[in-house]
Amino acid sequence: MDNRPIGVFDSGIGGLSAVKELKKILPGESIIYFGDTGRVPYGTRSPETIMSYAREDMEFLLKFDPKAIMVACGTVSSVALDTLKKDYPVKTVGVVKSAAKKASAVTVNGKIGVISTGATHRSGAFKKAISEISDAEVFSAAAPLFIPLVENGYIDKNNEVTRLVAKDYIYPLLEKGIDTLILGCTHFPVIKELIADIAPSVTLIDSGKEAACHLKDYLCENEMLSEKTSGESRYFVSDTAEGFSSVAEMFLGEKLVGKVEKITF
Repeated sequence: MDNRPIGVFDSGIGGLSAVKELKKILPGESIIYFGDTGRVPYGTRSPETIMSYAREDMEFLLKFDPKAIMVACGTVSSVALDTLKKDYPVKTVGVVKSAAKKASAVTVNGKIGVISTGATHRSGAFKKAISEISDAEVFSAAAPLFIPLVENGYIDKNNEVTRLVAKDYIYPLLEKGIDTLILGCTHFPVIKELIADIAPSVTLIDSGKEAACHLKDYLCENEMLSEKTSGESRYFVSDTAEGFSSVAEMFLGEKLVGKVEKITF
């Protein structure tokens, strides 16, 4: 047994979709979350900048002696994960390979779509991961506007602005005949209902959820689960705590008063 916390980081608020899944399937685990809200989004940055930010995020979480760290950011998982795994002495999981595995398992016609940040799209990480598992066709699209929409609370299923943007991104993939769509950024599951409404016949793969399941398997196999029945969560951001709390509460389903702290590097 291991009562140390799980560390989770993302460029902003999107990684909370992964935290929500972790809290659901591992209720006894304590979680330290860092959202780099002062530098969001990562998806428009150069690989060098993404790596620099990712190192700072890792080093902040390591101060809490975590037993594992989830990189709940599709961009960092695509661009920097292999280096982070090599350079830091802690179990580190990303959101690409587990989602690729799930999509490959559930697709019926072998046509998988991926929506992600610009950096993830350019990296081809999901296509590469899927190609190592199956011979499915992969159709990828960058969806950068989803991130500021989510960060600013435009997450309602019926929000006309978000629906118009979603149609612009998703319709071209539907024209390719996809039957499975990977939500390749952890911001995107926040608007999963809206996406499902636009693409009702497509199976949606939540990359954060799949990563959470993978992490649970690892902790179980290595006898590292917490002995607690209820874990504690702490949240840190690099911009104002108030703005983060108000949006985060909408989809975490819990009050974050007093739980969010601003940090500076």
